[in-house]
Amino acid sequence: MSIKMAIANERVILGIDPGTNVLGYAVIRGEGRNKIDLIVLGVIELKKYTDHYLKLKSIYERVQQLVDEYHPDELAIEAPFFGKNVQSMLKLGRAQGVAMAAVLSRSIPIFEYAPRKIKQSITGSGSASKEQVAIMLKTLLNEKDFSQEYLDATDGLAAAVCHFYQQSSAI
Repeated sequence: MSIKMAIANERVILGIDPGTNVLGYAVIRGEGRNKIDLIVLGVIELKKYTDHYLKLKSIYERVQQLVDEYHPDELAIEAPFFGKNVQSMLKLGRAQGVAMAAVLSRSIPIFEYAPRKIKQSITGSGSASKEQVAIMLKTLLNEKDFSQEYLDATDGLAAAVCHFYQQSSAI
């Protein structure tokens, strides 16, 4: 295989689990059909802001920093799920929209996945718990120092890995 083909087969994917108190993210490098390397895993802490609009500004700025630092080819983002609290749903939708706008400002394509689709892609069950998803990701990526301190971060990672699997099956 030529170096040019190997590079064309490699993708960097930013995964985001949107939130208004904690936004989880991960960047992975995928190659071929099943080689995945974790580049970074983290959260954006937003609890310190009392103003919702300052939270949105922080999301926008930090997501742009992630894009500028890691140069992802694509964004995989978890779609908000319908809940009983309309105000929470609205705030979550705004957080997701701001993250998407930050990525779009750098002309990066976006792929959105339902929470059940992400869980099913990682664990085989759409009703898996956040903890089950984190444990399966640790196993899949063979990560020894994989902290489950923030399940929002592993949810961002799950979105990225789900996208990698979805796109790899289309190859």
